[in-house]
Amino acid sequence: MTLAAPLDLLKQARARFTQREIAAHVGKDIKTVRRWEKGETPCPSMLEPALRDLLHSSGRTKAGAATGDAQFRFIDLFAGIGGIRMGFEAHGGDCVFTSEWNDFSTKTYRENYPPGGDHALIGDIVSFPAEEVPSHDVLLGGFPCQPFSIAGVSKKNALGRPHGFECTTQGTLFFDVARIIAAKRPAAFLLENVKNLLSHDKGRTFDVILQTLRDELGYEVHYRVVDGQHFTPQHRERIIIVGFRGQTSFSWDDLRLPESGPRLGSILHRTDGSEPVLPWDHDRFFDHASKRVQPKYTLTPNLWTYLQNYAAKHRAAGNGFGFGIAYPDSVTRTLSARYHKDGSEILVYQGEQLRPRRLTPRECARLMGFPDTFRIPVSDTQAYRQFGNSVVMPVMREVARIMLPHVKGLLALERYGAHEGQ
Repeated sequence: MTLAAPLDLLKQARARFTQREIAAHVGKDIKTVRRWEKGETPCPSMLEPALRDLLHSSGRTKAGAATGDAQFRFIDLFAGIGGIRMGFEAHGGDCVFTSEWNDFSTKTYRENYPPGGDHALIGDIVSFPAEEVPSHDVLLGGFPCQPFSIAGVSKKNALGRPHGFECTTQGTLFFDVARIIAAKRPAAFLLENVKNLLSHDKGRTFDVILQTLRDELGYEVHYRVVDGQHFTPQHRERIIIVGFRGQTSFSWDDLRLPESGPRLGSILHRTDGSEPVLPWDHDRFFDHASKRVQPKYTLTPNLWTYLQNYAAKHRAAGNGFGFGIAYPDSVTRTLSARYHKDGSEILVYQGEQLRPRRLTPRECARLMGFPDTFRIPVSDTQAYRQFGNSVVMPVMREVARIMLPHVKGLLALERYGAHEGQ
């Protein structure tokens, strides 16, 4: 059997590790590794054992780090407050890299996911080199939907000229997802977005995304719109796109979606004395002495009058705009990032004698499927924005459940192939 040359081993290692990780493992400077990769200086034959050890003996272990009990490694892009991360951690995942640009979201993220080991939490992913992203098995990203620049694509198609994802998606945040997938080749990815991504720009935006993931990057791609109301009392439809580096038998039919989900009463503060006292909340949202929600969440007379007049005006004009009253047996409208302004999409009924109230941030956390152990270290305004922009965590946990057997299968096949090639 012919042994791989040092440069070939280096190329194999670069598919799974950053230049910094390789440099740390072989005891060289990162600039030296970069020169080897560019061919400016030869990769010494004496490094063959170290590179082979990095590829095979360490298995899926990151250079210089222990795996612990982690079953797979993932990165969390456009992380927000970590709702997707929490869903995958529930199945034994180890988050090795996070990107979130908003300072308030980062504060909440750090409070709930204290950095440990060599995990990095960076800001804007746009300027971050793809090769410096740690090796990982699964890429997660709730990327914002931006208009795609697809000018010239149809013309290039007509002329038979090739165009890659850089040409098609440059200037959008999806491009940063694509360039990291291209550089790191994870076994799988999960991307989440609003349902309207399917119809944006008459479907052309989504066509570009699928073309990029399937044709340009070569992944098997599946997508489905899932409504969060199967798991929490909120009508919240989101498109979930998953992809695999190889052929799988993945099927959305494996999702376990309860036919009848919970109702609003299950997440409201309990006024019968059974509301838990959370040491990180104290009485911020709920007055345990009086057994009632803090009065500040009840609408002021002026705001309640304004919302009623606004709704009446639009009803007279034949429009459907207005507030939404929610009852204990309700499934609510979709919680939005603008909820802090007037709470109009979800107003909790408090009886005929009281004006309705907003959900508290703790109730919003519950509405998104976050446990009461989740801490809210920011102002109410920022908390409403964060939960309104987040994901229904149990949906992510369920999708992770059906993805992971296929991820593990691909990784096992890769390890078997590497073993056979030794």
